[in-house]
Amino acid sequence: MKPTIYDVAQAAGVSIATVSKVINETGRISDKTRKHVFSIMEQLNYQPSMVASALTGKSTYTIGLTLPDLANPFFAEIARSVEDRGHEYGFSVFICSTDNDPDKEVKYLSLLTQKRVDGIISATRIQNDQFLKKLIQQNIPIALITGEMPTLAVDTVMVDDYLGGYQAGNHLVELGHKRISILVEDMDNMSNRERIRGCKQAMANAGLHLDEHFVITGGFTVESGKSAMTNLLLLEERPTAVFACNDLLAIGAIRAAREHGMQLPADLSVVGFDNTILATLIDPPLTTIGQPIHEIGRQAVDLLVQEIKGEKLLKQRVVLLPELVLRNSSAAIHHI
Repeated sequence: MKPTIYDVAQAAGVSIATVSKVINETGRISDKTRKHVFSIMEQLNYQPSMVASALTGKSTYTIGLTLPDLANPFFAEIARSVEDRGHEYGFSVFICSTDNDPDKEVKYLSLLTQKRVDGIISATRIQNDQFLKKLIQQNIPIALITGEMPTLAVDTVMVDDYLGGYQAGNHLVELGHKRISILVEDMDNMSNRERIRGCKQAMANAGLHLDEHFVITGGFTVESGKSAMTNLLLLEERPTAVFACNDLLAIGAIRAAREHGMQLPADLSVVGFDNTILATLIDPPLTTIGQPIHEIGRQAVDLLVQEIKGEKLLKQRVVLLPELVLRNSSAAIHHI
């Protein structure tokens, strides 16, 4: 059976109150007694209850992290960054993948609060803003990453999506492309809308108009990108370049083009967004808009821990800069 505080007290020959004081670092306990109790705890492999600690107002040294899809390398890298930075502060991280399901999202957020985590970092859209408001009212520290909710007072760490979209569009325009398509998960996400807005502005600056039929929505996976690109290739006047709002969609577009006998980048230029590890593994290596993934996770943890420790009062909005990463999937247009 799992050892209890009673077992520790009995084995150490002290009272339960003494063991509690040692665990919670309260009261006047001699170094000799403290070391003896810790020794017994180690021998019995006793682990204090985090929930019990939380109920006494002490930190559980745990952080909850909700992600839309852990299978996506971008979010996997975010999770690693949050976990590494949390470890530096002595915090463990509970990771929950919601699959962009609103009900699943609320279920996990409820579970994290029941587990008495000290704070929550969310990379999901949190579609139920009323539930998020309840968490805020409960004084649970919350930090958002990869998106924002301007109407709510929470810390936010994100990339400048508009600038990223502009960089992608401007790159393709400078290569001479005029028929540019955009592949996007959906239009409900503010990050996606900003990326599209940036790309459109880059085209407009060059006197070009984005054909709305060239903006394809529906999913965020490799298969989604492949399906969307296949439909575009069936058009009589098909695009010469594609800006995909994440690397998975871009890789799907490359696969579809190859299956149709196209040479990349000679017949089609493709630009992604995120700069995940997959961008270097696909053939040709993917030109993409790089997000400072590890910096996003690091700063989110920094802000959250500062709030947990009561070291800051004001919420912060941190906007990091994207970077165009040139590889071999984009090139100057060879024909119109």
